[in-house]
Amino acid sequence: MDEYVLLRFYVHENHRLHWKPLWEWLLTEASRMGVTGGSAFRAMAGFGAHRVLHEERFFELQGSLTVEVEFVVTEAEAQRLIERVSQEKLRALYAIIPARFGAIDNT
Repeated sequence: MDEYVLLRFYVHENHRLHWKPLWEWLLTEASRMGVTGGSAFRAMAGFGAHRVLHEERFFELQGSLTVEVEFVVTEAEAQRLIERVSQEKLRALYAIIPARFGAIDNT
């Protein structure tokens, strides 16, 4: 097993950068930078600093939920991606969590 970190960005589903959803831009940019994989997950419900609970409901709150975009990367890759995002002059929350990455392949 190798030592990695889990780099997770928290973005709103309606935030855009260069005419595309920010979550999509993050995945595309990470791929362009050589990151081997990433995923985006849409929240069902949540609250932030303002303590307002947002839930997925029919249409009234469309676009107000969080998307988590995460990558299992080396510390150096995480720093490069964070630096790339900071060049765009946007507000982005992220977390870096120690992770061990492995694969089970019984074939």
